[in-house]
Amino acid sequence: MMQRMKFAGKTAVITGAASGIGRALSAALASHGCHLALADINEVALRAVANDLTQPGLRVSANALDVGDAGAIAEFAQTVEAEHGGAHLLFNNAGVALGGAFEDITPDDFEWLFDINFRGVVRMTRAFLPLLRGADTAHIINISSLFGLIAPAGQTAYCASKFAVRGFSDSLRHELAGSSIGVTTVHPGGVNTQIAMNARTSAKVSNEERGRGIAQSQRLLVMPPPKAASIILRAVTMRKPRVLVGRDAHITALIERLMPSNYWSIIGRKIQMGAQD
Repeated sequence: MMQRMKFAGKTAVITGAASGIGRALSAALASHGCHLALADINEVALRAVANDLTQPGLRVSANALDVGDAGAIAEFAQTVEAEHGGAHLLFNNAGVALGGAFEDITPDDFEWLFDINFRGVVRMTRAFLPLLRGADTAHIINISSLFGLIAPAGQTAYCASKFAVRGFSDSLRHELAGSSIGVTTVHPGGVNTQIAMNARTSAKVSNEERGRGIAQSQRLLVMPPPKAASIILRAVTMRKPRVLVGRDAHITALIERLMPSNYWSIIGRKIQMGAQD
């Protein structure tokens, strides 16, 4: 059995650290005395987060990074090794969303999302595994989604990427069994982040439809990111293989497990009812 993970004195690499769950994870880890190698495509917001978390005795670095850029990821790993001397925790958190029917989504948009949500996770893991192997104990945390458990209409690209993260993480965990590196897959439910607001949509989605979709999403995204971060870090401490974040995630996972072929007849109806409240 793996020893419990302690954060004090460790170094955590976090993508998507400028906002949402990534920012909350950064703040929570800093409070535990964990050094931070933060990355995000939004450099201005990222540096503001890093400045807020900087304190005596804590190494905090901010790195502008597009996880869809394989070369930039390789350079980032080298930078972290040079500035921090290694890494113990890798949080693959960066992600984007894309809404619209599959036939209406362009191939370029589909690939854009997949390059960030899935290939970014794979590339980050490949780039940082040598550093994680050099640590006495290490852990990889890959953020999937509730939509890595269920697959609603209009989310073909997002669901495909998050199911892929889940499969990749499970297989990697089995490969690393017996080593000092653990793997946790995270399935957040309705966490109050800006992912829906910043999502791309197909050209056939009108501004009115987009507005309704965002409003519906915002009604479902209710958990504060700090609470989500607390749940995730508690699971990492215990080296759990999977963590469901939120009551909605727990209920949905149960329904899917009991009704794997027709779960949407129940879940879809509940979502519609919630949207009308």
